[in-house]
Amino acid sequence: MQCKLLVVNRSGLYYEERPEREDNVKICDFMNEMYPELPFYGIRKIKAELQKGLGMTVNRKRICRLRRQFGLKTVYAKRKTGIASAHPHIKYPYLLRDMTIDKPNRVWNIDITYIPMGSGYAYLCAIIDWYSRMVLSYRVSNTMTADFCVETLDRAIRQFGRPSVLNSDQGSQFTSHKWLEKFKKEGIEGLRHICWSYKFREIK
Repeated sequence: MQCKLLVVNRSGLYYEERPEREDNVKICDFMNEMYPELPFYGIRKIKAELQKGLGMTVNRKRICRLRRQFGLKTVYAKRKTGIASAHPHIKYPYLLRDMTIDKPNRVWNIDITYIPMGSGYAYLCAIIDWYSRMVLSYRVSNTMTADFCVETLDRAIRQFGRPSVLNSDQGSQFTSHKWLEKFKKEGIEGLRHICWSYKFREIK
């Protein structure tokens, strides 16, 4: 009668969540410790690490279930069926072939990496100088828009001036109209081949 009045399912009153098995807790703790350093490991490699670290032979389905339960996903570069570009009709030579990088500010490189968080990912965009390997500028964002990439470049230019060449991959941020408009505004000539390179025009 009480369940009927409260519109509560009777079976729900008697349900008790079973505690996780002790060996499953050990497996999850091991995978959580391993994940920040090896987020690119797939099921087979995780299985081998469990065998080596804990001496446990674990079924692949069990690993998948526990990873799904804790929200762990393998980070890897997805296969591309074609070259995605905001301007696919434009053909440019590749600037870095046979180029000697013998001084700072000659070639910069910009890229984005993923930072695993408690829930989801943060995204780090950074620019390094290929000669000194110095990180010139960086920005962290919770979205993969082109805005924080443009801000990263702005900060690097304000602090160190403009390089001869800026190199990047063909990610959507680096082929977006906002990114290319930034180069037009700065008087920069965009050059692409296998990856994108941007040559900065000399201002007299």
